[in-house]
Amino acid sequence: MLTVAWPWMFALIPLPFLLRALMSPAAGAADAGLMVPSLRRFEVLNERSEARQLLNWRFWLVLLAWTLLVTASARPERIGDELEVPVTGRNLMLAVDLSGSMDAKDFELGNRSVDRLTATKAVASDFISRREGDRIGLILFGENAYLQVPLTLDRDTVNVLLMESAIGLAGEKTAIGDAITLAVKRLHDAGDDAEEQVLILLTDGANTAGSVPPLRAAELAQQVGLRIYTIGIGAESMVISSVFGGTRRTNPSADLDEETLTQIANSTGGRYFRAKDTAGLQDIYRILDEMEPVAKPEAGFRPVKSLYYWPLGGAFVVAALLVIISLLAGIRLQRMHRVRIDAS
Repeated sequence: MLTVAWPWMFALIPLPFLLRALMSPAAGAADAGLMVPSLRRFEVLNERSEARQLLNWRFWLVLLAWTLLVTASARPERIGDELEVPVTGRNLMLAVDLSGSMDAKDFELGNRSVDRLTATKAVASDFISRREGDRIGLILFGENAYLQVPLTLDRDTVNVLLMESAIGLAGEKTAIGDAITLAVKRLHDAGDDAEEQVLILLTDGANTAGSVPPLRAAELAQQVGLRIYTIGIGAESMVISSVFGGTRRTNPSADLDEETLTQIANSTGGRYFRAKDTAGLQDIYRILDEMEPVAKPEAGFRPVKSLYYWPLGGAFVVAALLVIISLLAGIRLQRMHRVRIDAS
């Protein structure tokens, strides 16, 4: 269905005629005259009739260009068919650790060893793509916490900016408390109209930086109704080569503070998960899908596409034609004048 957002703009179409009627003619133009003994010298005027007719078209082209400009100003739109759009009323914030320890290559993806952040990106990206109807935001944290994406329904943008994140971008240390506090602030600033507010926090270490202790931040989250799911990432055993040619087994997740992450989740009504490999991380996100289900489609949304650029483009084309016609008419009159002089 075609419609216009501002139909009252069409009232401006008669404006050029009104201005012409109200404006007084140039002083002395009506009294101008020239006395000549003979009209023989003015026979060239008849020869100029074709050029004069060409110029008369300018009036209609100017009127057409003005009408197209007014039409573009009225904002023509095409309203599509009613669509089913799922809306959950849930604000979901992801907080991803970018500290230096996320560089440990103790995960596998596609039969190759990858670092923890690469595995997180792959699994979290699929999770984001499934969250149709949720308003999703992204926080990246290390030594400092940053809001990378504010709450939005644009899941593609969240995915792109997650994939562009890099280890060490926010510092080498881990500020878990600051990340939670930032999520609380952003969710609170978003308003209280959301039915549910959820934070999924993924880290591989303990709080080693920041100004707010994690448990104090969890208290603030609990006060505003923010439910936190924490994920501790990292393998429990890893074989590494020594400088002397041998191998030794080590625990790459020795610094993971599972006790604090569990307390954060329990105090806010959430849950703590342990991801020791890529498969385990995928299972966690599937469980989160079940615990925080997406909405069923609801009718009531009609897509609107703006069409103003069509009449606006037409106005520019007509303006270009006016310039060309004016040039052609001027050239034609000059040629007629030269022919008359040569004949004399």
